[in-house]
Amino acid sequence: MKAFVYQGKGLKVLEDRPKPELQEPGDAIVKMVKTTICGTDLHILKGDVETCEPGRILGHEGVGIIDSVGAGVTAFHPGDRVLISCVSACGKCEYCRRGMYSHCTTGGWILGNEIDGTQAEYVRTPHADTSLYPIPEGADEEAYVMLSDILPTGYECGVCNGKVAPGSTVAIVGSGPIGLSALLTAQFYSPAQIIMVDIDDARLEVAKQFGATTIVNNSDGKAAETIMKLTQQRGVDTAMEAVGIPLTFELCQDIIAPGGTIANIGVHGKKVDLHLERLWSQNISITTRLVDTVSTPMLLSSVQSKKVDPVQLVTHRFKLDQIIEAYEVFENAAKTKAIKVIIEVA
Repeated sequence: MKAFVYQGKGLKVLEDRPKPELQEPGDAIVKMVKTTICGTDLHILKGDVETCEPGRILGHEGVGIIDSVGAGVTAFHPGDRVLISCVSACGKCEYCRRGMYSHCTTGGWILGNEIDGTQAEYVRTPHADTSLYPIPEGADEEAYVMLSDILPTGYECGVCNGKVAPGSTVAIVGSGPIGLSALLTAQFYSPAQIIMVDIDDARLEVAKQFGATTIVNNSDGKAAETIMKLTQQRGVDTAMEAVGIPLTFELCQDIIAPGGTIANIGVHGKKVDLHLERLWSQNISITTRLVDTVSTPMLLSSVQSKKVDPVQLVTHRFKLDQIIEAYEVFENAAKTKAIKVIIEVA
């Protein structure tokens, strides 16, 4: 089968690999139909994710058709169309029973990281009964691809951890796919103001179309000053960091109001400074999280009822044999205006 493989820092190739086989009773082999590229995949290619070793097939998102199942799988059968969660969960270990599926002792974020992932013609998915979701007849498969990772990530790590509430003031630093997903789902809670920050005018314009009340371009480095003016020098109740670099985490610290919450979503490959010398007395909270996907059933219902439309995040479409080009487009989003790309496998 064809598969996109990480070969070391900055090295990537589409190559032939053996079709995966069932290894455990709870496994399923899924024939991929559509997948996508995540910002985390770019972090892997930069060498920021030590758990992902050269030779790994990347990808942890997508939809497909069950090809075969292990003897222990009872919820799915060959031919079923399924959504693949980015997090594999046994449902039985201590962390799973606490709803922390990302820390499952035999799962978590392993697809495209510690085991081969979804950017291939077939993928082996562990804990199939508790890590796959059925796709209803006639559903938009591209919307479901967005439900594998970015929508629950933006919602859980940003909106929920950030304690977004009716009438609150929210700033989302980073208008990429995750930041925009947080923007879409923050509106579930009717905040009074959602301020989107980026250095790309095209992405900020998309954010405006998606429901941002205010957009701020930080190319001049004056976003903090602008946001403080917008909030009468009070700051914001929730600041979401959706980039993963020191500069943007610093900005969140500069704009958070007393009693507010900084919700980190971004994947950080470098150390950041925490300014306790001025924040120690401000009653703020700082949260971190790897998506658990506990919200996936709710988000599925929200998509089905058209309360949220994640398909609007898709800007480019490619075939699997064009995946190198797709990565180049995604990596150069400022030039290509890419948000999310769909890779059609079958």
